[in-house]
Amino acid sequence: MFPKWFDKWNDDNPTNIFGPAIAVGALGGAVFVAALIVGFGQPYATASMQTGPRGTGMHVAEFEASLAAGDPTVIDFYTDEPFVPEEGEELAGDIYENVQVLGDLTDANFNRLMGAITQWVAPEEGCTYCHANAADGEYADDDLYTKVVARSMLTMTRNINVNWDAHVNANYEVGVTCYTCHRGQPVPNNVWFRISPVNENAEGWSANQNRATMASNFTSLPSDYLEHYLLESDDGGYNMIAVHDLDSRVQQQPGDPLIQQTERTYAFMNYISNSLGVNCTFCHNSRAFYDGAQNTPQWGTASLGIIMVQEMIAEHLLPLQDVYPENRLGPVYGDAPLAACRTCHQGYQQPMQGLNVIANWPELNVLEGPPDYSAWEVAEADPEPEAAEAEDMDPEADAPEADEDPEAEEEVSE
Repeated sequence: MFPKWFDKWNDDNPTNIFGPAIAVGALGGAVFVAALIVGFGQPYATASMQTGPRGTGMHVAEFEASLAAGDPTVIDFYTDEPFVPEEGEELAGDIYENVQVLGDLTDANFNRLMGAITQWVAPEEGCTYCHANAADGEYADDDLYTKVVARSMLTMTRNINVNWDAHVNANYEVGVTCYTCHRGQPVPNNVWFRISPVNENAEGWSANQNRATMASNFTSLPSDYLEHYLLESDDGGYNMIAVHDLDSRVQQQPGDPLIQQTERTYAFMNYISNSLGVNCTFCHNSRAFYDGAQNTPQWGTASLGIIMVQEMIAEHLLPLQDVYPENRLGPVYGDAPLAACRTCHQGYQQPMQGLNVIANWPELNVLEGPPDYSAWEVAEADPEPEAAEAEDMDPEADAPEADEDPEAEEEVSE
């Protein structure tokens, strides 16, 4: 078919055609995929939020599809405006028995808040989840552990809103309610228990790591970082969150961070990143992670959040150890369920994507005494300020009608 010289040349110069064929096929496939993306859109398009100077990798990237989907639990948040108390109105503490936390509320606002808590925590179970004899109209007894726990949770929620304003309202008023953690469930998602040690080793030291656990976010990092940093140590303080010494070849001293502390810190930071749906540079400067002075403002907010969780666990959650029934305790140590960043944030930079959940609930924004209802008093005094303002600004409001004589009106005015 081909000339003899052509066949002879091919025999003398054998060529591997598979390499070029693969290259041409790969190039053609890439062109085809690029054409699909241009024609139908990028299925994994991302949006970036800049967190620092340009060109330094200071940004947080998120999938546009995830941003558009939003938090599905936001739509189920129940809220209702309060009733402005009238002078001399009787309080819940004087009407009902055994009201220990919310006794300074009026009857209307007390029952309004009780109804909201039911929707936030136990919408299917209803009032009987905390009040065993609610069907008989008896609410005073403390027969159920859930009522005792709820009382402590109300105190904790008030403390967070009042004393940790710098964390929960770092950008603008957001606040927290029972729904922030519970999301319509009696037991919130993302609570945690002590589980260390996670390894049973025949010899050597496991370092509580190298097991792909949920606590370690399925990495080989240590799984005990939450209890190591959020629970009080034996000396009554908290372990230092640190990675390394700033100087090289430093003589190690007792208490200095070791490699396991470094890996625990990485595990804790990984947990915070997953809890908020962000990366490292949301809080840290890409060139000096260790230096708080060079980090973003979010680093300060997160640092306050860590201290807030430490206090919350020590003062409100651990004391409930003896209140919970056995089925609510941890599987290893029988300890009380504890909270951390993911319990509230659930994958978003702000819980419920920054929804102001405290706006209509001044009852949860006071430590003790009657709440401040002044914002609603003003609204009731001037129920339609926007309508009145619109009427004042209407250029046709004072204009003469078509059958009126402007000059005649002017003469009458004079």
